[in-house]
Amino acid sequence: MMTSVDTDLIRVLADPLRLQIVTLLAKETLCTTHLVEETGAKQTNLSNHMKVLREAGVVETEPCGRYIYYRLKPDVIAQLASQFADLAESARTAAENKRACP
Repeated sequence: MMTSVDTDLIRVLADPLRLQIVTLLAKETLCTTHLVEETGAKQTNLSNHMKVLREAGVVETEPCGRYIYYRLKPDVIAQLASQFADLAESARTAAENKRACP
């Protein structure tokens, strides 16, 4: 049976700002201040997007004094990539599975 692709996670990552945040966090762990500087987003807007990413399990937090650091959870991204890889592999054999017209 083919693995289905996590559409909820795709919706979370489809937002341009959230995808930018994920891309930044793939390079290093950053605090809110860094993310505001890097993205140009307002703090409240960024906080809302970080909440969505946390709730989706894409990032985890690490308190550090009065700052919160965010770290990307690579396994979540790897699982989504694996789902797409399974889909691509299925497509490679699709020609062999051609359904006859009635």
